[in-house]
Amino acid sequence: MSIPGNYPGFALADKVYYENTTDWEKILEIAKEEKIDGIVTAGTDVAVITIGKVCDALGLCGLSCRGATIATNKLLMKEVYEKNGVRTAKYRKIAFDAPDVYEKIDELSLPLIFKAVDSSGSRGITRVDRREDFAEAIALAKKYTRKDYFIVEEFIEGEEFGAQAFVYQGKVQFIMPHGDYVFHGDTGVPIGHFVPYELDDAVIEDAKEQLRLAIAAMELDNCAINADFILKDNKTYVLEIGGRSGATCLAESVSIYYGFDYYEKILLAALGEKNLDFTGHAQVPNASHLLMSDRDGVIRSITNRNGENPDIYEILFDHGVGEKVEKFRIGPHRIGHVVTKGETLEKAVALLHETMDNIEIEVEG
Repeated sequence: MSIPGNYPGFALADKVYYENTTDWEKILEIAKEEKIDGIVTAGTDVAVITIGKVCDALGLCGLSCRGATIATNKLLMKEVYEKNGVRTAKYRKIAFDAPDVYEKIDELSLPLIFKAVDSSGSRGITRVDRREDFAEAIALAKKYTRKDYFIVEEFIEGEEFGAQAFVYQGKVQFIMPHGDYVFHGDTGVPIGHFVPYELDDAVIEDAKEQLRLAIAAMELDNCAINADFILKDNKTYVLEIGGRSGATCLAESVSIYYGFDYYEKILLAALGEKNLDFTGHAQVPNASHLLMSDRDGVIRSITNRNGENPDIYEILFDHGVGEKVEKFRIGPHRIGHVVTKGETLEKAVALLHETMDNIEIEVEG
């Protein structure tokens, strides 16, 4: 189910409905007609509220509407973090038409992050280092929200990293910390990841504890978890958590690292499979990176000089010759991705760079 577009699921589906995944009333109506057994998404927040609504209405195994609502509203998320002792950045909720907008922002220390509370894919999120840039950041947040307010939070100077996890039947099944490759534009945008993420055991345990606290505070259950963190002074600060698997090859990374098909696990959980086993023993190092353009334009040629290699897990092109692409600013501007694995993380990363060097995408502006 999706709006029309170049989405690979259409070719695989037995039946297709061209509906907007945010239209939960329409999708609930279809779900009842089809007598569905489960509903799930991956890599995007836009359908999460719909999943919660349908799961509650039909008694399906998945996110509750309450958990989905918190997971898709950055203000509610911050409020439950503060209430339940989750370590996170200081913030303020600010109405767009408040007469004292600048005064409220000035209660926080620069640099700051301005956020639309209900966006995804890093839309409407801007890092601001100077007071002179407040107006532009507010305008961008307003462009990407359906709310009459936004939030501003202090930017924590540190190392960005994340984690994938799954909570099922009230229990966190696994937590996989991962390193992030980050594109620094208006804000930090993940453009790749690597596993394992080498940190001191105490730091890893602190990150896992903060994640467990956040999952409980957000009332998340029976769903994949995508977590964004900042590490400062060996302490993990929770930026935000999504109630679905991560994008940018993170589900593939879980599959490689643990040695099971993560997408299959996600689907089986949505079907309420009993005794679902998330135990993975492979622990295979892997790395991924997006393919991007440095300009707006049309793809004139794609050249892939890579030969067969069992450690090249996937090379995927989202767009073909003749299609328009945008200069990379946010996740949806991607052209494709590369995923590699290896005996060690160093070998996986070296192969990632070698594989990308063997790919040429000509974009004519």
